Amino acid sequence: MKDDITTHVECISENKSFGGWHKQYRHHSSVLNCSMRFALYLPPDAMLGEKVPVLYWLSGLTCTDENFMQKAGAQRLASELGMAIVAPDTSPRGEAVPDDPEQAYDLGLGAGFYVNATEAPWREHYRMYDYVVEELPALIEGHFPVSHHRAISGHSMGGHGALVIALRNPGRYASVSAFSPISHPMNSPWGQKAFEAYLGKDRGTWENYDASMLLRGVEQPAPALVDQGLADEFLERELQPQALESAAVANGYPLTLRRHEGYDHSYYFIASFIEDHLRFHAGHLGIR
Repeated sequence: MKDDITTHVECISENKSFGGWHKQYRHHSSVLNCSMRFALYLPPDAMLGEKVPVLYWLSGLTCTDENFMQKAGAQRLASELGMAIVAPDTSPRGEAVPDDPEQAYDLGLGAGFYVNATEAPWREHYRMYDYVVEELPALIEGHFPVSHHRAISGHSMGGHGALVIALRNPGRYASVSAFSPISHPMNSPWGQKAFEAYLGKDRGTWENYDASMLLRGVEQPAPALVDQGLADEFLERELQPQALESAAVANGYPLTLRRHEGYDHSYYFIASFIEDHLRFHAGHLGIR
């Protein structure tokens, strides 16, 4: 497919994969006030001009757009199903973008947490929530052969982001799934550190980005699938899936939470069950 959007985004790499194309693009984000990169897999149907549904994938701490696309093995089934996949970066980047002064992996670059920061120095750039919900889909749907039928998924920090975004935007996503999500970030060291830095000390504002808190009040639920490995080193301290499960039970939310013996936090876990997630989303997107 010939790109006709050179004035808006720049294609920086492309690889044919299972009859479709994996491409990386760079564009200027007005929301994040910096240059951003995203990856896009277009299945063969899209290459022929058919508008296809799209799955947005949000990655975890320290990741970029490349981790999922290179390690999850999702392209074969996405090609078969006729599903596009979009994987944004995990945070704004660039010389002007602030980073954690101690260069810790869990704050700053690679650790945007999919929130809209309100505190200095983060608020000028760290608005990943608006970027994922509004700016990036508008760009994708305006320039590529994808439909307005969307699903969302993610891993760890990205699983937190996927759940929060789906819960706060009823009707926007047909379904949501997550691998090893940070389910109750208000109660986890990762979440507490990020939320205090990005959002300030008022814990009342933190609830807007905590899936276990949001899930209790959702009235228009999107079906949710969550997979968690029981050999995950972050399970009890950071991830706390039991909080998500309790909130779902209390609200009668359609959550399927599966626990898997022996699986850890890595992409070996994701690759083992990604087919289940793609088929789950395909069913709710109305595709084969």
